[in-house]
Formats: sequence, C-alpha cells, structure tokens
Amino acid sequence: MKHSIIIILLATLTLSVKAQSLVNLYKSESINLVADNDFGDNNNWSKIFKTYYDTTWYGKAIGKKKSLLVLDDGTIIVNNIYRNYYSKFAPNGDFIEEFGIKDKDGKRRKKIEPVFGYIGNTLYTGANNMGEILFFDINGNYKKSLKLNYSVKQIITLSETKLAVVGWSIWKNKFRDFVAIVDYNTNKQTIIWEHYTEKNIKKMFNYSYHFNSSDKKTNGYTISISTMPFSKYTGMSLPPIINKVKGNLVIAIPSTGEIITYTNGKILRKQTINWAKNYISIDEQKEIQRRAIAKYKNINILYKDISESKNKEAINSLVSDMEKDLDKIDKALPIPVFSTIIKDSDDNLLFFEIPKKDNNNKFNVWILSDNGEFKYHSSFKCEDYNLEINHKKIVFHKGYIYSLQTKKNTKNNPLRLLKLKLL
Repeated sequence: MKHSIIIILLATLTLSVKAQSLVNLYKSESINLVADNDFGDNNNWSKIFKTYYDTTWYGKAIGKKKSLLVLDDGTIIVNNIYRNYYSKFAPNGDFIEEFGIKDKDGKRRKKIEPVFGYIGNTLYTGANNMGEILFFDINGNYKKSLKLNYSVKQIITLSETKLAVVGWSIWKNKFRDFVAIVDYNTNKQTIIWEHYTEKNIKKMFNYSYHFNSSDKKTNGYTISISTMPFSKYTGMSLPPIINKVKGNLVIAIPSTGEIITYTNGKILRKQTINWAKNYISIDEQKEIQRRAIAKYKNINILYKDISESKNKEAINSLVSDMEKDLDKIDKALPIPVFSTIIKDSDDNLLFFEIPKKDNNNKFNVWILSDNGEFKYHSSFKCEDYNLEINHKKIVFHKGYIYSLQTKKNTKNNPLRLLKLKLL
C-alpha cells in the first residue's frame, strides 16, 4: 500500500513538472538563467572558439558576431563569420567537428554565408552577394541553390516546400522592405508585404574617426559609435522581423509596432503594440547625449595599439562632434517600438523593449492562442554570464535556452555555448 502511494506521488510530481509551462515562468518579474555545468564540459572553448577575437582589416572585432542554430534533434550549428566552416555540437554540448560546404565535386567552398535555418533534413544559408541561397546536408554536402535578385535580412521555414524571406533593396530615393514567400522546389516568389521609406541623409548622434598611422598594423583603424539608441537607423528603412507561430506567419514592424498574422497566405489579424512609445523626447535626448559626452571625456584609450596622443586626438574629435549635436537637438527622435523578437519553444513570441540602460532586457510575451494578446511582462537575469539579447544568439529548444554568451570576469576567450535552465 505504501509502495503504491509513493508511485502515485511520484507520478503526480512528474505531471506537475511537465505542466510547468514557460508561460507560468513569465508571470515572474524576472527569470534566472542558470547554466547546465555538464553541458559541453569536456570542450576546450579557447580552441573551439579561437576565432572569437578575429578582426577585420581596420581593427573591428568580428568574432563576436557568431550565431547559432538548434536542429530538431538537438544538434547545434554555430556560424563563424567570415570563415569557410561551421562548428557542430552534439545535443549534450560536446564539440563534434568543423565542417564546410562542399560543391558537387566534393571541393570545399572558400566563402560561405551563415546557416539561417533548415527545411526537412536540409540546412540553408542566407543569400550571398549574388543572391544565391545554398542548401546542403548536415555533413556539408551540397544539394541545390535558389536565386534571389535582392538582399536578404532573414529567412524562415514555413512548410516542407515554402520559405518566408525578408528582402531589402535600395532605390534612387527610397528604401524598399518586403516579405516574399519562396517556393523551395520552383524558386517562384510571391511578395505578400512591402513598405517604402524615403531616404534621409542627415544623421545626428553617429560618429566615426579614422586613424592615420605610420604603423602598418594600425593604419586604417576606424572607430564608429552611436550615442543615441537606434539613431543609426534614422532616415533608413527598418526591416520587419518574421516568425512562424503555430503554422502562421507573423510579421512585426519595428518602426510602427504593427503585428500582422497570416494564415495560408491571407491576413488573419492586424494589431499595434500599445505598451511602448516610438520616440525619444528632446529632454531625454539631451540627457543621453550629456552622459555620452561625459563617458568619452573620461576615456583615455580607444585602441591600445595606437599611441596615447593619437587616441586623445580621436577622443577630442568625437567629443567635439557630440557637443555640436547636443546644441542641435530640437525635436523628438523616432525609434523602433521594440528591439528584437525571440520565439520560445512553446510558440510564444518575446518582444524585447528598447533598453533604457545597459543590461536591461525587459520583454513582453505575445501569445497567439489568446488572440494575439500580450499577457505577461518579465526579464532575464544571469549570474555568471554577460547576457547579449539577440535572436541569433539565443534559441529556445524543449524548454531550455541554448545560447552563445561571454563569461563574466574572463579575459581569455570568454565565449561559451550554453544550455540554460529557466528558473
């Protein structure tokens, strides 16, 4: 009898654990992300992510742009920007191999784009400079290509035969953003949404300085900074962000906060975010600009490879330009309504607010089954890692978050591939 009671209690406990959905966690003001220490614990991260400190010819780090994709079986693919290979990890986090895309003759391609997703058992890249999307298997064997005649910002899989693509093109006086449905078998493309933005050349709050140095190593270094959130997009188009939720295509427009849900190619619902404003007031801009000026006045070194005098010269130039813009602030600055969107493994969308300060990652939870309502409001916290909130670096899979993040207080290759529990 006692044995039966124990079995019943264990069964009840198991059911209660399974019933603990992500939505229930979002009811908390904040959610702790705790790394699974057994995940990939045999890996030598300094060796695996040795390209973390990769730089371009002008000294800007590009290794930090690594991104990841988690397949249905838990296999993880990490993109290494500007390299001709990907890193493959087992579901338990163990490193498997580096692999590239081989052409029809079995020869490794010299230049590859990041893996954007998969359709069936086939991986696909983003479009290269020629508009070509490559399809290949998990071992890098080439299968086929699709050809587009425009730049691509995002691609997702809609079905076994359809892809949704966020396209972008520059016209003489306008930017054109659009969403197209592309047939995997025929390459036929149907545009279902488009928007035009007038060009605006004048931009405040964006600064750059080019170092001219006699040292060949540092000659050509450039620093580019923005002091105002999302000001680099002023006068430019902002591409929509797309996702698939319960078989429906969702298009979210950052500049307006509009959310459009499509089912079977037809509009199911339109709505507009009402929990955020899409501008920064004059007083807010001035305060942000003053803080930026004070910050850079207290900086002595921008690049350690360049002399102190040349660093100081660059800082003085940047601060001078910032002070000129401070005097020009006379109107509200349009900004996006949200910063990014991440889909969880329960098919809910997390819309992240524009951060008002560093490490602020508040998000609003959009639930399709509740008529597309925003139900909860929360944020993530992590004790040991510096959280970078980016849909390319945070992927939900079966209730966990798989992510590329840097370990706090670690100078030597801090990047890690993590499996994070939500508590």
